[in-house]
Amino acid sequence: MNIKTTDRWDEHLWHDASPLYMEAFQYKGAKPVNIIRNMFAQQIAELHVAYDESNAVGMALTGKLTKDRIMIIDYLAISRNEQNRGLGKAFVDALKQKARDEGYEQLIIETEAEETPDNKRRIHFWQSCGFHLTDYVHHYIWVPEPYQAMYLALLSDSRKMTGEELFVSINLFHQLSYRKVKKGRN
Repeated sequence: MNIKTTDRWDEHLWHDASPLYMEAFQYKGAKPVNIIRNMFAQQIAELHVAYDESNAVGMALTGKLTKDRIMIIDYLAISRNEQNRGLGKAFVDALKQKARDEGYEQLIIETEAEETPDNKRRIHFWQSCGFHLTDYVHHYIWVPEPYQAMYLALLSDSRKMTGEELFVSINLFHQLSYRKVKKGRN
């Protein structure tokens, strides 16, 4: 698996990632493309596209809270045809290594909290990648489903995080994502 990463909007990479993104998230919380572009303009996002030979088989959109040394996996998708072959775990391992190499202390995600078979399967996947599920259930005012935070400490001496603490960072990332870019910034 070859992974291409960019911290700037790249139309070609987005063209490869977009079908995977829409397949996984179109009806489940996908951010509009203009917001994703804004995340790049804010310099708080990276797009990662995994290739098997020349075909895109996975994508991830990560958020960067560099001041807090936190990387958020905002979206991760593996092609339905390639699932259950270890690609998702290998992709997450590559993201973990990249985060460590760049000095991040935590990797965090949010996952749906409702106890459905799909949500349980997703939580189990993240746990198999080393993430810890927090007890706190967060209710957004703008989306109906509740969420929980999961984290992975990247340093051996990192302290255990609470869900409430993690959602402070997650909410900050979402606020930055939707904030308008000042003219003159790219």
